Amino acid sequence: MRLSPYSSVLMLVAACSTSGNSANAPAPNCDDHIVQNGGAPSNPFLADSGYPLPHLDSAQQDSSSVRGPEGPTKTLSESEIHYQHLGAGHFGAYLSGQYEDCRRVYWSNGADRIAKIDHTTFEVLAEFPLERYPIASIEEMEEDLAILDALDCSDGVDSPDCVTLRAHALQMASTYLLGLDGVYAMVDVDNTFYVGGSSGVVAYGDAIEGDPRSEIVVKRVWEVPDDGSVPGNLVGFNMTHDGRIILVTDLGALVALRRDFSAYESIMLPFSEEAPAYNEMVAEMGLRGFNWVRNPAAIDEAGGIYIASADHLSRVVWTGEALSLDEGDGAWTVQYSNSRGFGTGATPSLIGFEEGEDRFVVITDGDVLMNMTYFWREDIPADWQQIPGTLSRRVAGKLPVTFGIEGLEAAQSEQSVVVAGYGAVAVNNEPRNVPASAPTQAIRLYASYLGNEPLFQPFGVQKFEWNPETRTLEEAWANPELSSPNAVPFISRSSNLVYTIGARDGGWTLEGIDFTTGESAFHYVLGSARYNSLFAGTTLDQEGRVVYGNPFGKTRIEVN
Repeated sequence: MRLSPYSSVLMLVAACSTSGNSANAPAPNCDDHIVQNGGAPSNPFLADSGYPLPHLDSAQQDSSSVRGPEGPTKTLSESEIHYQHLGAGHFGAYLSGQYEDCRRVYWSNGADRIAKIDHTTFEVLAEFPLERYPIASIEEMEEDLAILDALDCSDGVDSPDCVTLRAHALQMASTYLLGLDGVYAMVDVDNTFYVGGSSGVVAYGDAIEGDPRSEIVVKRVWEVPDDGSVPGNLVGFNMTHDGRIILVTDLGALVALRRDFSAYESIMLPFSEEAPAYNEMVAEMGLRGFNWVRNPAAIDEAGGIYIASADHLSRVVWTGEALSLDEGDGAWTVQYSNSRGFGTGATPSLIGFEEGEDRFVVITDGDVLMNMTYFWREDIPADWQQIPGTLSRRVAGKLPVTFGIEGLEAAQSEQSVVVAGYGAVAVNNEPRNVPASAPTQAIRLYASYLGNEPLFQPFGVQKFEWNPETRTLEEAWANPELSSPNAVPFISRSSNLVYTIGARDGGWTLEGIDFTTGESAFHYVLGSARYNSLFAGTTLDQEGRVVYGNPFGKTRIEVN
């Protein structure tokens, strides 16, 4: 199998532990923040940290109680931006639990190496080269960034500078992103780092157990069986609250893998017989990453596994012994609206965990102008009447995502919906003014490498909120002037802010948005293409510092 850990199809690796009691439990005198997520019960098999897996927790909420920066607006100095070069494709910043000496480390997987970074100093502690190492020298990568910074499209899309800029972005994508395998990863309770590729999972760890400064070694490998029992390429991972690794493939195979990799259970999602023809169709169109299943699952504490395919949203149940599609076990499958024909770009997110709260699974759908859609997660209230115009009685609320832009006819997001309480926030990733000559497979370039260019830059952030008194989904606010071209936002409940990497006047920024009103609370000017988020998540570490991935490294914002 190939161990290179990036793919255009986002992929999540679940944790694996042989014991629920960590061998690296922190000493009693460790002084550290207690991290709370957005309300979902903590998974005891994940690292006890502020960001052990993509979207923070098994419920895929992207929100926590850690207090983040609160402004004021300013241009950051070099001392306030801690940048660490790591090479291409380092998107996630996965934070370990505490070691016996109270230290933590960030684990990071990229195109040509696995890296381990000190949480306190942000220095690289160790690197593990992968098969493509090195893709390019630091000097070559710096030159690529300099070209992005030097050129713009202020004279029009067909101006010489803009034509050169567009060609350079395509060249960068071809050099650093095409053909890579696996982007998501996770840290477990024993500080083991799991990375997924299209055909398997690799577990990395410390060469000297319990020593965060020691070299990185491969602990074990699980390869997808070649007997056809798990068809397709792996595209996502999560973990149940009793410690089973959950994997899904682009052809709709769902796997519950034992933590020691010794055995697995599998099942095919409903309507998966449609997947081969669908994947062949999108491949012929040049739409990389638009497979029948293209995002990981969300998981609740009762074993509910929520997965979106190209036309349907399913709840599969892990009973503790098997994967079940039986309605008697609480499983269900419903069709969602998909007029665009390519399904949702969102990983499902879960809302509602306290006693008496309404419980939902949330996605943006596949319509040309996407809709924020809340589905009843468990039993549908007995007196609930199907909403006119929806495809299922399970739909609790459905509203178009317009971002407050009058006359908007098309909008899509490639991000998971970020949630806190009953609220859900979506961002616009649909680039503007894309040249007619642009090949279909290159459209995302205009929100990724070129997302800060005003001619192409997407605009719009919007929040929706469930009203439990009226049992209706309502628009809370929409801000058409804010931009989050490609980052996954993150919510701090303590600061009451949504954080995302945005762009203003051609430069990259950190945006702080009031979660209640949608108004800009502050922004930090970062500037250079070096600080582009390139579809990475915006995260908060144990100290409330913003950490996120860049085209060639990691950035941590350190503002007093």
